[in-house]
Amino acid sequence: MAVDQPQEDDPFLRFIDYARSMLSPEDENDDDEDFDLNGRIEADIKRPSWNWIASRILKTCTAYSSGVTAAILLSDLSQAWNEQHRDGAPRKRPECINQLKKKRGRAKLPNTVTIDSIYEKNFLSMNSVLEAVIVDAFVLPGTNIYMLTLGDFWSSNTIDLYLPRRYYELVDPRNGILKKGREILLTGCHLRTAAEGSGHPCLLPTEYLVILLDEDEDDDVMLIGAQFCSDSFSSISLDAVNQGVSYSLYARIEFIGSSEIDGKFGSLQKKQITLVDEDGVKLKFLLWGEQIQLANLFSIGSMLGLDRPYIASSLESGLEESDKICLEYGSATQLYLAPFIQHEEQVRLTLTQNWGQGSGLLSTLDLTPGPRVSQVSLPRDSQGSVDFRSYPFQTYVTDLHDKMTGISLSLRRISLGHTVYISGLACSMTRQNSLEALWLESDTGASFINLSCLPALLNSPCLHKLSKISNLSTQTSSTQIASIWLDMAHCHGTTRLTHVVCGHLVNQTPSGVMECSFCLHNCDTEVVRSLHLKITLADESGKIFAWSAGQTAIELLQISPDEFHELPEEEQIMFFSSLHKERFIVALVNCNMEVYGQSDGFVHENDSVSWEITRALKCE
Repeated sequence: MAVDQPQEDDPFLRFIDYARSMLSPEDENDDDEDFDLNGRIEADIKRPSWNWIASRILKTCTAYSSGVTAAILLSDLSQAWNEQHRDGAPRKRPECINQLKKKRGRAKLPNTVTIDSIYEKNFLSMNSVLEAVIVDAFVLPGTNIYMLTLGDFWSSNTIDLYLPRRYYELVDPRNGILKKGREILLTGCHLRTAAEGSGHPCLLPTEYLVILLDEDEDDDVMLIGAQFCSDSFSSISLDAVNQGVSYSLYARIEFIGSSEIDGKFGSLQKKQITLVDEDGVKLKFLLWGEQIQLANLFSIGSMLGLDRPYIASSLESGLEESDKICLEYGSATQLYLAPFIQHEEQVRLTLTQNWGQGSGLLSTLDLTPGPRVSQVSLPRDSQGSVDFRSYPFQTYVTDLHDKMTGISLSLRRISLGHTVYISGLACSMTRQNSLEALWLESDTGASFINLSCLPALLNSPCLHKLSKISNLSTQTSSTQIASIWLDMAHCHGTTRLTHVVCGHLVNQTPSGVMECSFCLHNCDTEVVRSLHLKITLADESGKIFAWSAGQTAIELLQISPDEFHELPEEEQIMFFSSLHKERFIVALVNCNMEVYGQSDGFVHENDSVSWEITRALKCE
């Protein structure tokens, strides 16, 4: 295989750059010779990332299989970007929030909603997360009920919360920590709308509240030392627990397991969180049933403080015998969190980056004498890997190196010559000191889309340009679109068995076993009959010989594989003749082995034909 190279004239990539410039136009001052270079790079990173726009375009194309227009794509992108970065009206936030925002370094939690959006929709789902700041704490007149007035970093509104009683001791105005300026996280909230009571909307008490700590603040460091440092996982004794002893523990969140149904408890859901204390000892923190919502407030790498957790034996909680005890969220438990702060790392822009595409910043720098900006800052996770989800430019295979996560590529192969978009890749070094790119389908943000076979591509002129057959280039690896008719004077069609999973041909081994020619799996029970077609395509400028298989061959011949297989040979010939001069718009990829190279063991099904028809649309 040839190494993936930047595309010199790919309409799809060009539209990504165009959409990025439309969503966040560069400031007119950018043309000023005195404009600071660091200001340029900072402004560019605030624009939507290449990965975000590419993923969103493909998501829309998948939803609109009949085709999209530039207006549809830009409208969807604009709405999604504005929703993600809602600015709203000019805000008059309390000064305590403004001060906190200046030093806020953590990433926004996935399910976070804003207070403004609660007022706007008059609705709040149970799994929504509120990242709030206490603006005021007070007692309702004539009662002993404590209320907190909450704001957030993105809203001009505030909202009141009925404080859960388990936290009343912490709201004391003299030495309580739940006071103005303290950050908290909430989930599992019920919204009482104005229609349900009097006055304005407010939040009813929730059991799922976490108090945030800042390890850079002296008061919080003293609180951690006084409350949590006397106990460790090794000091926990079930005998002491049975005698009423309680513990306060502080540990790092190492892993957050997925929800599961535990057979012992029927339909009760369970989530396991692995904690590691400063001595390196690990314990499981279990959440049951509705408690699993609490995991929405946690992030790997953060420090979790558990005051008075419920301590259970492994037998009681259904864990393996190696786990003698575990922690659970009890009726008296209070949770504290020192969030993992994503530090940034300077990442160099490599020579493979397309300096002239889609970035007035880089093209300007390229032409301006003097120093050039050569790096950008990207967040680093708790394992030291750099997150490339917000990388502002397209990445290529040659850019991959160890400790990269959230990578998105455009690759050139499912079948030879296809253009594939992959997001959610992570790079690491193997024991043999070679680079390995991993992709897990279940990871958040992971996607794998074959652009060459995308149904919407042929109906979306904004994502392609029509080429004449005489102008088809064998030097590009991008998908090319042409309007053609079928020349059935030179064609050949047959049916073959293919592997359902990957779509490649199946061969029968000498022992009689059906084996996939591509993935080499035994696939006796996973085969389907498929059409394989070699056909001449023509337009006013010339002709080419191309091949097609599977669904695309069905679209061209307009007959199922089984129906075609049952036709006598002479009727197959007559059938071909009936399709002569039928017009189609087709997507073509160059599958010439000399262009891409041939890896050892790769089976190419049509060595003699340089073009594959990956998609076809009949012209009415």
